[in-house]
Amino acid sequence: MQSYQEFLDLSVGFPQDGFEIIDDELYFHDLNLMEMIETYGTPLRFTYLPIVSKKIQQAKILFQTAILKHNYRGSYKYCYCTKSSHFKHIVEEALKNDIHLETSSAFDMPMIDSLERQGTVNKDITVICNGFKTYQYKQYIIDMIHDGYTNIIPVLDNKEEFNLYDDEIELDEPCALGIRIASEEQPDSQFYTSRLGIRQEDVIDFYNNKIADNPNFKVKLLHFFINSGISDTPYYWNELEKYVTLYCKFKKINPDLDTLDIGGGMPFKDSLVHDFDYEYMVNEIVNRIKQICAHHEVMEPDIITEFGKYTVAEASGILYKVLGRKQQNDREKWFMIDGSFITNLPDVWALNQKYILLPINNWDSEYERVNLGGITCDGQDYYNQEAHMNSVFMPKTRKVQYLGFFHTGAYQDVLSGYGGIHHCLLPSPKHVLIRRNRDETFNYEVFGEEQNSKQVMKLLGYQ
Repeated sequence: MQSYQEFLDLSVGFPQDGFEIIDDELYFHDLNLMEMIETYGTPLRFTYLPIVSKKIQQAKILFQTAILKHNYRGSYKYCYCTKSSHFKHIVEEALKNDIHLETSSAFDMPMIDSLERQGTVNKDITVICNGFKTYQYKQYIIDMIHDGYTNIIPVLDNKEEFNLYDDEIELDEPCALGIRIASEEQPDSQFYTSRLGIRQEDVIDFYNNKIADNPNFKVKLLHFFINSGISDTPYYWNELEKYVTLYCKFKKINPDLDTLDIGGGMPFKDSLVHDFDYEYMVNEIVNRIKQICAHHEVMEPDIITEFGKYTVAEASGILYKVLGRKQQNDREKWFMIDGSFITNLPDVWALNQKYILLPINNWDSEYERVNLGGITCDGQDYYNQEAHMNSVFMPKTRKVQYLGFFHTGAYQDVLSGYGGIHHCLLPSPKHVLIRRNRDETFNYEVFGEEQNSKQVMKLLGYQ
């Protein structure tokens, strides 16, 4: 019978970029995963920070190349969507690449202020402030604008949001604003229109009635987000054309408008059969914006993107040990892991998200179909399908087995409630950060130890 390695190669083609097998063990971007397990144990969450910079640079090159290819007259600005991972090590790594930030809630603002005080950013950094804003969020925005942050752009999510800025912002120069368009939802959605943003048909009237004659403000940016993400589908292209057309109409009555924020949604590699054509999509987006603007005789806008998952997902993984094997009937075999999908990878449970799943060792062994079970007492704590097939296969062996989920770096830590209480009181796993030294060796840092019982008891009020 074939080995697991031969089976995977015939199924999807392996090795692949970022993954290779050396001496029957899996390596991730040259990282020896078995060595990490032997050093730090399992379950183990890890983040390899150089991937964050790599993804940002790839996107910047793609957009700059497309801009040159199509003689596009606008510029491109990469904003990192902080809600994908607010952790300091992530944001600092991203900021090494001459980028800007997009925020979604109140506490983002003190985070940026902290980065400025330590010298990581300057007060001229562009900050796109999105989301439905609480009073506190709006007040932080106002305070930071008055404190000398020159490129904070509140993006109006509703008409009423403008009133507080109008009452409290006093500057020598007009304050730049953005307006978010309430996009049409995809055809299979339970709703017709996004709950976020201002209705498309109201945008220009709102501007004329409230902002056009106000000397303290100018609308510089129009923002939309298509919930399907960036995809080569008729729905995406139709929505893009609709919102670029609105930009052109708006630009003709508002000369200050010069930026189109096309949101996030760039896919990340969540499967071994992922084949998204990034170069084609970026070229097509830039070209279509240019063509629509030419048709309306409007100067092309500067383009902003807000990539989050794309930026951080592929930098992280989580490693588990198989604690036991259970044969529950003639066809169903379970590998019980020393962790939980509900608590460690909540998108698996809540959104049916798939991640790249691979064994860490025993690649020369035969393979078998299994189900993976978490150790909470919850019927939904399992993983039994890959993105490219309706099954999970693992090496067939009685030896100790380790496995890993990869490209898990977006949202999972925060959705898991980092440092908090977890389902069935399972502890947060140890988290290791990995950087690359100038001599190409690796630098390991334990960011967070595994949660202990005293911490949990204190959170629950027992201490």
